[in-house]
Amino acid sequence: MRRRTPPPPSPLPQRDGVDPVRLRLPAGDAWATVRDHLVTRLAAGPGVVDEMFDEGRIVDVTGCPVSRETTYVPGMFVWFHRELPDEERVPFAVDVVYRDEHVVVADKPHFLATTPRGSHVAETALARLRRELGIPTLGAAHRLDRLTAGLVLFTVRPEERGAYQTLFRDKRVAKEYEAVAPYSPTLVLPRTVISRIVKERGVLTAREVEGEPNAVSRVELLEHRNGLARYRLTPSTGQTHQLRVHMSALGVPLLGDPLYPVVADPVAAGDFRRPLQLLARVMEFTDPVTGLEHRFASRRALRAWSSYERWAG
Repeated sequence: MRRRTPPPPSPLPQRDGVDPVRLRLPAGDAWATVRDHLVTRLAAGPGVVDEMFDEGRIVDVTGCPVSRETTYVPGMFVWFHRELPDEERVPFAVDVVYRDEHVVVADKPHFLATTPRGSHVAETALARLRRELGIPTLGAAHRLDRLTAGLVLFTVRPEERGAYQTLFRDKRVAKEYEAVAPYSPTLVLPRTVISRIVKERGVLTAREVEGEPNAVSRVELLEHRNGLARYRLTPSTGQTHQLRVHMSALGVPLLGDPLYPVVADPVAAGDFRRPLQLLARVMEFTDPVTGLEHRFASRRALRAWSSYERWAG
């Protein structure tokens, strides 16, 4: 099996903890110049792309600016920094639970995305930690939903990232979540929920369908009071929104969930009230580089359980 050649290193430094965009020009003869291709590919408008060329913001592998007239060459790499969106700052800290020369384990707050994506770029856990810890090579080994709080594993050395990502791919990381949802006296627990979940691109919600199961979640009741309950959720798989879908299907949707069982009106930017009551509480794995046995626990508390009035207000 032929090994893929790694891409060349970026000639541009990070900006605010965010990597520059790297594009490789695909095979084809539809474009005479690099400019023609980028106008089509970026969908930012000819004026925006031309301004980037004129300001020298698009560079080649040597870091030299690419001109509008540069001939299109399939396989050529170009880099540039995207314009950062005007992001609302999430007013909660990213806590570092553990750090060594190989990994950083962070305790992410609600509302903060794990990695740059869409409208969340500099205001993400990865970009923040790169800036605050001074580790530009930091990378995420996996992702946690923006609305979910709790433990996330980051790697320090790019050459080791694959080993840690493989842990998650091969389901060799034991994860335990905590959730607050309504209490149902008729719901028999503990139980293991098994179903098939699909998430279509461009659709906000995931859904259960007929077919071979791909999502397995263990649901346990920890305690209940005043019509609410605290649950321990242990997923064996990692489908998008898996725990949220399974809890909603059981008739006890998570408090603060804007998507399940029905999609709610969008929350205004800067409104950090009523966070989703889901927390990645525990993470356990054997370090693939050092061989150490790790067990980490989040120090966060779900507000709806510790003070429902404060959360609801």
